[in-house]
Amino acid sequence: MTIRERFNRTLEYFQTTFPVAETELAYENPFELLVAVILSAQCTDKRVNIITPPLLEKYPDAESMAKAEPEAIFEYIKSCTYPNNKAKHLSGMSRMLVSEFGGIVPAEPALLQLLPGVGRKSANVVASVIFRKPVMAVDTHVFRVSHRIGLVKNAKTPLSVELQLTRYIPAELIHEAHHWLILHGRYVCMARNPLCSKCGLSDFCNYYKKNRNKQK
Repeated sequence: MTIRERFNRTLEYFQTTFPVAETELAYENPFELLVAVILSAQCTDKRVNIITPPLLEKYPDAESMAKAEPEAIFEYIKSCTYPNNKAKHLSGMSRMLVSEFGGIVPAEPALLQLLPGVGRKSANVVASVIFRKPVMAVDTHVFRVSHRIGLVKNAKTPLSVELQLTRYIPAELIHEAHHWLILHGRYVCMARNPLCSKCGLSDFCNYYKKNRNKQK
């Protein structure tokens, strides 16, 4: 099987299995998603979705959050991971949005990465989800699943995974493919005890081929 055939079969499977694929973070506008993405670093979407409603009721936009001190923001997010750092990031991000971008979340990943607390992965999430940019955010699920299926080879960093994936996934499908890989990793191809018997990719999955005796 060629690498292109492997990608085609994977994408066809995902299109059937996850016809509607989108982020599980709750948001209503670009600023709310940006806040949620910053909070989601090493934290579950479920926890973030609990935190954001009261936080965003108090600070619904960049202008209002920019006026808040990190200590005030901390009180709303202290149940997430690394709340001290994230409070500083949210404060700094909001202030830069106001001072440099007129309170408007930029669409380009390079500009998003200028904001405090926004790395390449977070920038790609916002650019992909909100603005449908053909960029791939590589989190732990995307990294694991793409290696197991055999979509990437000798990719030791998130960036190398991103570059290999975007080389073969059609640009118009990249924003969906990000969610397909995440959902597959979250609910089927888990880090521990993957549900290989319920996976439609097992007939050509490298991980299953290597471990199929353990899956029986």
